[in-house]
Amino acid sequence: MPARESEALVLRTYPFREADLIVSFIARDQGKLRGVARGARRLKSRFGAGLERLAHVRMFYFQRENRDLVSLDSCELIDSQFSAAAEYSLGVALDFLAEVSEQLLPEHEPNDRYFRLLLLALDYIRECGVAGLWPAVTYFSLWAVKLGGWLPGPGDCVSCGVEVPPPERAFFVRSTPGLHCQRCRPQGAWSLDPESRALAEEMLHASLRKLAPRSWDRRTAADLRQFLWQRLEEHLEKKLVTVPMLAEI
Repeated sequence: MPARESEALVLRTYPFREADLIVSFIARDQGKLRGVARGARRLKSRFGAGLERLAHVRMFYFQRENRDLVSLDSCELIDSQFSAAAEYSLGVALDFLAEVSEQLLPEHEPNDRYFRLLLLALDYIRECGVAGLWPAVTYFSLWAVKLGGWLPGPGDCVSCGVEVPPPERAFFVRSTPGLHCQRCRPQGAWSLDPESRALAEEMLHASLRKLAPRSWDRRTAADLRQFLWQRLEEHLEKKLVTVPMLAEI
C-alpha cells in the first residue's frame, strides 16, 4: 500500500461511520479521488481545517490497487477559502466552483490545466472579494466548457454555417450545442450580445488578471454565463444546484 503525497483541492466531504469523513478531492498528479479520513469528525483531528470546501492542501494518503477509496493519512493547509466563504455571495460562488468540479471531472484522470484554472479562480476571488465574483465565475465557466471540448466556434451558425458578424447578436437554445444567426434563430431562443461574445473571445486569449478593466455586476455577461451553464448542464445531463442561487445574487 504505497504512500503518496499530492497537491490537492478538496471538493466536498460527507459523514461516514461515527467519526470519519468521505472526502472528494482533486490531486494535481492523480485527478479526482475519493478517500476516507478516519477520525476527521472528532474535536481533535490531525486534519484540522484542511478538509474544508476548496481548501488548497498537500494531501498525504495511501492508495491500494483495485480499491475505489484511498486512505487519507493527513494534510497540510496551503490556502483556505474561509475568509471568502464568510460573505454569502462569495460562498455561493465557491459552491458553484466545487459543484462543477465534482460533477465534471472523471476519477483518476489528471488534468493540470483544470487544476490551474480552479486555483486561478479561487485566488482571484480571495484577492478581489465581491468585486471579483462575476469575472471569476464567468472566466471559470468559459474555460470549464472549453477544456471539456463543448465550446462551439465563436462565430459560425450551427444551422447554416455562415459566420455571425461580431457586431450582430447570436442566438442559442438548449437543444443545439452552438450559436445561431438571426435568419436561423429558433423559436424561443436566447440572445448573446456582441459585447458578451467579444468578452468571451478576450477571455480565451488573456489571463483572468489581464482582462481589460470594466465595470462588473450581475448583468455583465449574464447572457454568456447562461449559455455556458446550459452547455455544462447538457453535458452533465442534470441541473446544477448552484446556478439558480447564483442567478439570485
